[in-house]
Amino acid sequence: MEYLKAFVLGGILCAIGQILIDKTKLTPARILVMYVVMGVILGALGLYQPLIDWGGAGATVPLTGFGSNLAKGVKEAVREDGLLGVFTGGVKAAAGGITAAVVFGLLAAIFFHPKDRS
Repeated sequence: MEYLKAFVLGGILCAIGQILIDKTKLTPARILVMYVVMGVILGALGLYQPLIDWGGAGATVPLTGFGSNLAKGVKEAVREDGLLGVFTGGVKAAAGGITAAVVFGLLAAIFFHPKDRS
């Protein structure tokens, strides 16, 4: 049942993104930023945690989950370090994901030899 919930929630988030691409003039990059910002806002307000509790990876893997993770990291760092936590908390919380993105991007560039489109 856990997998089904993750699939449904992740699918809904992806379907909303696809509808935004198809029905609006928003670019995928703007939708990406909008998803991260919505995750930060919902995470900061405590409204994203119930989605994580219900949908598991269906809520944490998409970009909204990344935003929520940033908000959670900032909250914890502000509680521990005060104002300095505003600047360090998000990076600490998302360090694993950021590192993985950099490493896998580097590996893809090394093994697949990207070229310009022109």
